[in-house]
Amino acid sequence: MYLRNVILATLVLAMVAFAQNPISADSPFQVRYAANLQFGESYIDISNSGANGAPLNGPGFGGAAGNICVNVYAFSPDEQLVSCCSCLVTPNGLVNLGVNRDLTSKTLTGVIPTSVVVKLVATLAGTGGSGTSCNNTAATVTTATLATGLLAWGTTIHATPVAGTYATVETAFTPATLSAGELASIGGRCTAIIGNGSGFGICASCRAGGLGAPKQ
Repeated sequence: MYLRNVILATLVLAMVAFAQNPISADSPFQVRYAANLQFGESYIDISNSGANGAPLNGPGFGGAAGNICVNVYAFSPDEQLVSCCSCLVTPNGLVNLGVNRDLTSKTLTGVIPTSVVVKLVATLAGTGGSGTSCNNTAATVTTATLATGLLAWGTTIHATPVAGTYATVETAFTPATLSAGELASIGGRCTAIIGNGSGFGICASCRAGGLGAPKQ
């Protein structure tokens, strides 16, 4: 009887926890960090699962469908938004960003951080994913345009037990809860960067293909 009660109590706690934090693996909001950037590059690979549809006969036939904008926000450790940008990602496509190369090479503050938090927000590109441009969408994100289908992985560098050496580790981004306050904050701050940063703080857009960790 005691064991049964313990099991029931555990199940109840698990159900309550899930109800309070029902984060799906297919979340439009995903987060990751990159560290030790002074010692090497960290890469981000992004794809689109096709959750919003896809061209029936492939991208070379008919109109666009299922496209998403992946809006990228890079924060320095002191919470400052140092850059933002957006990338068009088509269904089944694969694109990449370099944290040093694309996110911190021209920061708003002029300071290049050695570690960052990277936040990704997926929105529909155009009506129903039929758009082919994501110009300034990182500044205009709203709950009405949030989209599923975002898949993202990133590398970072960690110190090894051997002094002075580092290893590259690759993991998926973490799905997270996106509050209304956070959405308004990142969108508003990105708007200010685009409007008043004189080109600083606007990160480079994605490039086609994937880049990852070396074979372990």
